[in-house]
Amino acid sequence: MTAPDGVLVVDKPAGPTSHDVVAAVRRLAQTRRVGHAGTLDPMATGVLIIGLGRATRLLGHIAQGAKSYDATIRLGVGTVTDDAQGKVTETPGCEPIDRRTLEAAVAAFRGDISQVPSAVSAVKVEGRRAYELVRAGEDIVLKPRDVTVYSFDIGDVRDAVVDGLSVLDVDVSVSCSAGTYIRALARDLGAALGTAGHLTALRRTSVGPWSLADATPLDDLVASQLPLLPLSSAAARAFPAINLGAEDAERVRHGARLPWGAAPAGPLAVFDPEGELLALAEARDARLMLLAVLV
Repeated sequence: MTAPDGVLVVDKPAGPTSHDVVAAVRRLAQTRRVGHAGTLDPMATGVLIIGLGRATRLLGHIAQGAKSYDATIRLGVGTVTDDAQGKVTETPGCEPIDRRTLEAAVAAFRGDISQVPSAVSAVKVEGRRAYELVRAGEDIVLKPRDVTVYSFDIGDVRDAVVDGLSVLDVDVSVSCSAGTYIRALARDLGAALGTAGHLTALRRTSVGPWSLADATPLDDLVASQLPLLPLSSAAARAFPAINLGAEDAERVRHGARLPWGAAPAGPLAVFDPEGELLALAEARDARLMLLAVLV
């Protein structure tokens, strides 16, 4: 059996880790060469991009694309993980807040912002994951990082009482750059409003060009009919395309860098005259620099 190449868009359920989804696809596809682009926490649901075979070499670049989420932020309670899975650390509560005040607070988190990732995250600190250090009892302070929040919109707002504490549940939709933590937005929005905040629900609605409309629920995947997007089609959808002539295509097959003029920033999908994907490349210093040769 030939190992498959392609991209699989999964609608991840709550509960499994992203690695659990990868393991399930490995069993179904009967290949070890499987990976994912952009981790989803166990409580999160939604779009998870899975690469099989040569498509695993696209994943790091796909993960750098914009992402969109629907989430519910609970104002009035803070947790160690900034989401509902973590131990509660503070309970200042939250009385009703008028929508104008909420809108003004959210507006400060749109655009280019500096964000400190959640302490329990996959960010590396001296070679170790932050969540490993926290679970080992170490106190860590992560460095802020620059991210971009393209949109941050408020939906339904609900007053609630949880264990005798007044809280405010706020539904939001967020579109953001890679590296943005929605949990951290919840935490920081709470702080901006003079209380605490954490996520009670998170659903990723898109990664790059792929949305929930493209996704198959994990439980619906069948080994004999995996809805794989072929490697060339996936690359053409995810990145701007360059079509080479036969001579230049042969040079790329052998790893040569080509002289090149202006091109869109970021990875480019390079194709031969027959439409076969040859490589991912980047236009830099008047050359087409190869990021990954795929033939």
